Amino acid sequence: MRQKGFTLLEMLVVMGIIAILIGMGAAAYSTAQKKARDAKRRSDLKAVQNCMEQYYAYNNNFQYQVLGTIGGTLASPSPINCGASTLTVPTDPLNNVTYYYKVDSSTSSAYSLSVTLEAGGSANVTSLQ
Repeated sequence: MRQKGFTLLEMLVVMGIIAILIGMGAAAYSTAQKKARDAKRRSDLKAVQNCMEQYYAYNNNFQYQVLGTIGGTLASPSPINCGASTLTVPTDPLNNVTYYYKVDSSTSSAYSLSVTLEAGGSANVTSLQ
């Protein structure tokens, strides 16, 4: 009489397939998280760029006293004067990436912002003037 059920080999094959699927899912999830954090960093840079452009519209320069030196890092959670309003410096999603800025020291009429991305490379924005 034959008994109903799965053999040990069938169970091992199924467990192996499940392990492979879990591994692929975990890798995809990790990549999606990195992309989401990088999207937040890009969005934060755009918000700072908008603030700096608003400041320029009010003051005709990009010189920021609140940021300290002309070239350096945006220190969280210092507020940035946007002319008519203020913007809190964005905090990185993992708190391990720094937002950098540089203002043209000769004329204060141009700037660049950058942040290193988790997926590699960097995101950069420059003045629209």
